[in-house]
Amino acid sequence: MIAGNNVLVTGVGSVGSRIVSHLLNQDANVVRLFDNSEPRLAELRSEFDDERCRFLIGDIRDASRLNRAMENIDAVVHTAAMKHVDISEYNAFEAVKTNVLGLQNLIDAAIENDVQRVVFTSSDKAVDPANTMGTTKLLGEKLITAANKYSGRDDLRLTAVRFGNVINSSQSVVPIFHEQIKTGGPVTITDPEMTRFFLSYDEITELITEALRRTAGGETFLYKMPAIRIKDLAAAMIEVLAPQYDYDPSEIETETIGLRPGETFHEHIMTERETQRAIENDDLYAIPPDENGYIDYDGIEGFEPAGDIVRSSENADLLNKNQIIGLITSGTEIGEIV
Repeated sequence: MIAGNNVLVTGVGSVGSRIVSHLLNQDANVVRLFDNSEPRLAELRSEFDDERCRFLIGDIRDASRLNRAMENIDAVVHTAAMKHVDISEYNAFEAVKTNVLGLQNLIDAAIENDVQRVVFTSSDKAVDPANTMGTTKLLGEKLITAANKYSGRDDLRLTAVRFGNVINSSQSVVPIFHEQIKTGGPVTITDPEMTRFFLSYDEITELITEALRRTAGGETFLYKMPAIRIKDLAAAMIEVLAPQYDYDPSEIETETIGLRPGETFHEHIMTERETQRAIENDDLYAIPPDENGYIDYDGIEGFEPAGDIVRSSENADLLNKNQIIGLITSGTEIGEIV
């Protein structure tokens, strides 16, 4: 669904721009970058000096603009969203307008324009949501699943991918820790024992590519993610980065500041009910649509019923400090950290 096809990417922040790069490397025919930030599109126009790219100003809240952007598109990767937990908590209905109503605009445009595949990027915060952002992402997953029936088209398959924090994305703690270390600290930690799932940009693009290729319609795909204790991440980053800014790592202090509004202590990758129907291959889980009688689902080739699933980052195998150091000193996105 990539090589030779026209693909629309909505939202070209840190994750969306990596997806664009991946699509170009996979020989997409045309890639349309759709974002409401003119400075961001201008920046990416310089970065992607590629005649296959189209740079479109627009907002997913604007149904008519989105409909025009989707003309002659084969596949859509939808990353545009309000993603910051605390901002969404304070601006709850704005999050609904973007993350829910904007998504429905996208679904309707995909149906009207004969799009073949839609991948919606969700979040592990959609699992038993404790905040507005997670709640909107859960409803987004529901809209995507229901649209496979609502569309009335057998050739359109819509699916979701659910993932945790992306290393060095604007929503992760990594750039915050980096700036704090750069200025000599302190590094602020909400709670030392807090845990999070993390993925690299390469793993995110692989997850989305696999969802485009494998979806039968209505599933939620997840990568089998490692977990990290926040205090161990801070310690690893201090050890790696402090010397680069002429500090001894022992000089950088940490400070516990407590949870922010809507923030959870640990993260979960799926609900207990979802584990009962989850399927897996070596690298991925897929959660099929709930058997509620309104969506037919025949399964995915190469996937089997999932075995033991560790649902929470609290109970997952945690990377130790040395493993985290290895992670943050290898790979393209970590090169930007160090």
